Amino acid sequence: MTLIKSISGIRGTIGGKPGENLTPIDTVKFAAAYGAWLKQYTNSENLKVVVGRDARLSGEMIQNLVVSTLVGLGIDVVDLGLSTTPTVEIAVPLENAHGGIILTASHNPKQWNALKLLNEKGEFLNAEEGAIILQLAANEDFTFSEVDDLGKITKNDAYIDIHIDEVLNLSLIDAAAIRKAKFKVVVDGVNSTGGIAIPRLLDSLGVEVIKLYCEPTGHFPHNPEPLKEHLGDICDLVVKEKADFGIVVDPDVDRLAFISNDGEMFGEEYTLVACADYVLGKTKGNTVSNLSSSRALRDITTKHNGIYEAAAVGEVNVVKKMKDSLVGTALFLMLMAERGGTVKELRDSYPSYYMSKKKIQLIPDLDVDEILASMEKKYSDEDVSTIDGVKVDFPDNWVHLRKSNTEPIIRIYTEAKSQKEADALADRIIGEIKAIAGIA
Repeated sequence: MTLIKSISGIRGTIGGKPGENLTPIDTVKFAAAYGAWLKQYTNSENLKVVVGRDARLSGEMIQNLVVSTLVGLGIDVVDLGLSTTPTVEIAVPLENAHGGIILTASHNPKQWNALKLLNEKGEFLNAEEGAIILQLAANEDFTFSEVDDLGKITKNDAYIDIHIDEVLNLSLIDAAAIRKAKFKVVVDGVNSTGGIAIPRLLDSLGVEVIKLYCEPTGHFPHNPEPLKEHLGDICDLVVKEKADFGIVVDPDVDRLAFISNDGEMFGEEYTLVACADYVLGKTKGNTVSNLSSSRALRDITTKHNGIYEAAAVGEVNVVKKMKDSLVGTALFLMLMAERGGTVKELRDSYPSYYMSKKKIQLIPDLDVDEILASMEKKYSDEDVSTIDGVKVDFPDNWVHLRKSNTEPIIRIYTEAKSQKEADALADRIIGEIKAIAGIA
């Protein structure tokens, strides 16, 4: 069982001992530290915080604890109930709130949950702010309000619909054009809040929706990370239903992947490529993505005379609007409505890169920083970036090594011109890391 404290929040497995897992005590302590920081940050006692959650089994318990803790600090709470990460992000400024908390462990399995913290703009806190909160929690440096000064709770379960309205009002979205295309789409909501939000968005755009795992029960029917090896059911159903494509999201709907009409993965990285292709074709600009993203985004950006930049992995490091799966879905529908043809034909029109995503489980006393430094030194003659872990850009492929902020693992991402080459590169690097670490 695990408790991970980082600048982006606190994440852990439910149950067990305080300080070792995400127990009620740890939840209250961290929520109180966030509230105490918010009072310092705003220099105000009259505060409002938006709170929403995904559908995982522990969500209601964790939400009750967080909401009650904030109320105990004299902070008013807007309780969205079941929601999505991008929905909470847009609700914070719309509510003129001072901050927000999203209760979700993203793509982690059902035993995990987390508190992800937002500022008054609905954006994730930076490293300095996160470090202050961690220190406040460690010192238990917070004071609760007296009875006459307790906060109030306002429940608002309309924000997914408000979010959809915001998407439909975007200048780049022509709902009539999408309706005219008469798309048929299969949606895998992994039995969380994506099963609410994505079908509602598609219904509003006149898309025929085939639902798969869209009941928000919190019982994930497969590993919730939207990778090819977990998505056999939707791949089969897209073909069976003769659908135009499939949509897969993770439990809090901040990751978006498409299935092509032939039942093959469009590629999660190519979701951003396709959306950027559409947006840059309408509005000149530049792009940013994390270091583990496909070179195809750089290629498409260059084609549109823009500049591509890479950032460290993690929501706090990437532009917020890039993380909105509802916006991404609508932009993708616009691209398909305008270009016509099949999703497979669209995918085939982009530069062909293939990724491999693997990981090494960390063992006690393993010095990850030393391992990464050794790999950096080993490949010092290549194009190496240490913005986030170690990324080595070879002429025809690349590898990115980083310690996960959410799980006790080292992630190994590779990309090459064929899947065989990408897998082989990942396996080679794993072998080199194991040799350095002395892992059998």
